[in-house]
Amino acid sequence: MTIMAENPYRVGKMTQLADGLGLILAPNPSPMTYWGTNTYLLGTTSVAVIDPGPDDDSHLAAILRHGAGSISHIIVTHSHVDHSALAPRLAAETGASIYAYGPAHRGRSDVMSALVTNGLTHGGEGIDRGFSPDVALNDGDVITGADWSLRVVHTPGHLGNHLCLVWGDRVFTGDHVMAWASSLVSPPDGDLTDFMASCSKLQTIPAKVYHPGHGLPVMDPAARLQWLIDHRLTREAQIRDALVNGPQTPAALTAAIYHDVLPALQPAALRNVLAHLIDLHQRSLVSADPTLSVDAEFSRKN
Repeated sequence: MTIMAENPYRVGKMTQLADGLGLILAPNPSPMTYWGTNTYLLGTTSVAVIDPGPDDDSHLAAILRHGAGSISHIIVTHSHVDHSALAPRLAAETGASIYAYGPAHRGRSDVMSALVTNGLTHGGEGIDRGFSPDVALNDGDVITGADWSLRVVHTPGHLGNHLCLVWGDRVFTGDHVMAWASSLVSPPDGDLTDFMASCSKLQTIPAKVYHPGHGLPVMDPAARLQWLIDHRLTREAQIRDALVNGPQTPAALTAAIYHDVLPALQPAALRNVLAHLIDLHQRSLVSADPTLSVDAEFSRKN
């Protein structure tokens, strides 16, 4: 489900979302980034920049202008280039350290690591492969500034190194939970089994508002999380139903299930179908012939 809304943000301009919290929209709109990346500035005395965004001169200038020389932390939710690429230049300009879960491969599940070993290397479009934080965060860590505190929640699924950040009754959710669309899960960097577990994990954290990496705030986090879970379960049921008539490849399943998707989004749809098939394979609900891969024929087992 894609929710279209009027864009209240302006590229390069600060939008005040709450006391001590502002948003600067990056100039990188696309079918995968919606209006562009949301870069958040948290704090007043010492400012944390959450998801500095793409490597863009004008966006860097906007962050520095609104950060007013008080940027103390650079925090990256995950290492896709639309979130992390500007971090090194911003760090060089401000002297602030970069915080993240780790480079792109950290947090990758065992099954995805095995698929990479067996040759599944495509599907990682947009990965910032050179990204490496100054400070590697772990689940449960707390980052503090002069007038703010963030608790780290590791939420792999969209990417193995994806994390969310809890600020009081608000959560910065990166690309895990967004109001405008469901999150892309693209193997071998995305893992649907992990994604579903991370959704369940977020359900245990009380929150009034989610601040995502793209689009508007999520004003009913519990309902949106449940929608994401139900959406994935519905897609899983569609795939299992389609396999009743015999083995099919991920490409054939994608064409049958995503028949109304724009051609430009078909590759992403294929990665989502593959993510479901890998998850079903891990749960012994489908088999793969000759082996687990994007080109395999998948059969329903029960």
